[in-house]
Amino acid sequence: MIQPHDSVLVQTLGRLLIPLIQLFGLYVLFFGQYGPGGGFVGGVLLGTSVILAILIFGPRSSHSALATKIIRGDGLGLIIFAGVGGLCLIGGGEFLNYADLEIPGLKTASRRYVGILLTQIGVAIDVAVTAISIVISLSFNDNDEDSHV
Repeated sequence: MIQPHDSVLVQTLGRLLIPLIQLFGLYVLFFGQYGPGGGFVGGVLLGTSVILAILIFGPRSSHSALATKIIRGDGLGLIIFAGVGGLCLIGGGEFLNYADLEIPGLKTASRRYVGILLTQIGVAIDVAVTAISIVISLSFNDNDEDSHV
């Protein structure tokens, strides 16, 4: 099982770096369509920040409490991704053809932007949840009494 790191320096740097990694992950997620990045890279960065919190502060700390809530959101990204594609189908177009996304009051360019952003958010959620789930499942032995975070 992962134990909290006992170094004050590591914990202090973790408190400083984790929010910066999360902020950069959100930047990459929201502005990924203009350059390198997007949902996968943003999800990796957001998942990595939570994994770093687990490794530094331990899986039972208040800093890592977000991990238990994130794991329960497994499948949410798929629902968002498939929901956007389904709304495009309902609009009379093809799956993930964002021009046919039914959002009242938005022009075609705005509908495409919202559709791309929502699918990227769905991908980011699934990537982050998968990475965190893998680390948490590998951090426990079969002999641990409480094998859930």
